[in-house]
Amino acid sequence: MKKRIHVLEDDKDIAFIIEFLLKDEGYEIQVSSTFKELKSKLKDSIPDLFILDVMLPDGNGLEICKDLKNDVFTKHIPVIVMSANVRSKQMSEAASPDDYISKPFDLDDIEVRIKRLIGEQKVA
Repeated sequence: MKKRIHVLEDDKDIAFIIEFLLKDEGYEIQVSSTFKELKSKLKDSIPDLFILDVMLPDGNGLEICKDLKNDVFTKHIPVIVMSANVRSKQMSEAASPDDYISKPFDLDDIEVRIKRLIGEQKVA
């Protein structure tokens, strides 16, 4: 069964690149551009991993990470936080993400980090 990854990213180009890469690697991808959209999609399905941008139009990815880690239904799901802001990495520690990616990012690096968190799941 394919692993599902939910990407919360408001930059359409970045979201497209991540979605394209991960679908090519055999993952099922859900993409949201707002926190409101993510909450709506969580009612239908829970992913195996979250990738959250920090700067969002309707929220802060670090706060969303903290909420996910404190929710009984999502606290077990790994979260990767990503940001172009250098200070966000230090601030992210309080939110307890499982990993942090700086933008701009290396596509191979994202793939390695995902596999480390949810296991090898390449589907031919």
